[in-house]
Amino acid sequence: MDLKFSGQELITASKDRVWAFINDPQQIGACLPDVLELHVNDAHSLDVTVKVSVGPVSGKFKFKILLEPATSADHMGLQISGGGFGSVVDLDAAADLKDNGDQTTTLDWRGQASMRGPVATVGGRVLDAQAKRVISTTFANVKARVSAAAV
Repeated sequence: MDLKFSGQELITASKDRVWAFINDPQQIGACLPDVLELHVNDAHSLDVTVKVSVGPVSGKFKFKILLEPATSADHMGLQISGGGFGSVVDLDAAADLKDNGDQTTTLDWRGQASMRGPVATVGGRVLDAQAKRVISTTFANVKARVSAAAV
């Protein structure tokens, strides 16, 4: 099952501050909802264990996250892979930053998830809603944390 998502966050912080935040694996990992364990491997990768509940399937899922910053400092790619309970989840995500010229930054995000196994059999609407919640909550948490740090 493949799902696509997109959204936008207006962050009350400079583009440089947002860029520094999304380049920090510890900060990004802390923005994921329902994190049980977080291990930063290096400057661009981390492992996380999260609590996942999709319909009747719930438990711990383990993911590897790779941050792929562009040298232009306005695009961040994210590769997320892992799973649990015999299910596999692969997510390609990206965030583009735009300096609005008034100490605010627009973060446009998008993602495409591919799921296989018991999680994918739960049903499109339930799975779509849960995946969208996780992705949108992560980027909303980025907005909240960066904005709070900028104040």
